[in-house]
Amino acid sequence: MEVKENTISILVNNRPDVLARIAGTFSGRGFNIESISANITRNPDITRIIITTLGNRETVIKLEKQLTKIIDVLEVKDLTRADSACREMILVRMKWTEENHGKIMQTIDTLKWKIVSMDADICILEITGGKEEISNALAILDKLGMDDFTRTGVIALECHP
Repeated sequence: MEVKENTISILVNNRPDVLARIAGTFSGRGFNIESISANITRNPDITRIIITTLGNRETVIKLEKQLTKIIDVLEVKDLTRADSACREMILVRMKWTEENHGKIMQTIDTLKWKIVSMDADICILEITGGKEEISNALAILDKLGMDDFTRTGVIALECHP
């Protein structure tokens, strides 16, 4: 079977050690967590965890079944095949130089990126988008003198629950 990236949404009780038990289930089954994002929902007692991992359909289904057996796990959904919206965000530090300043500003304006901090030497950009869009942005910024970046994990929400 084909190995591909899978996005899994897990609703859990907001309690200590739940995330560690979930991570242990992934590692115990030989899965690597490619990205992870977690935060409370509208109900502060419940946390939504979004995890992406590589695997074929059959093994991911087995993993999902194991996750549902964990105490404090309320719901497990595979958003890979669902109608869902997925996004990532990066913060990028750019060093201003006389050579790149104009090109950076033109790129920011053209691609509608957001400046979150700026001084005489450094600019911090915020970019949100799909995985491919973020990867393309990083390739562009690398050519313009990117100094460093940090990238969130995938966040996702089912469109029609």
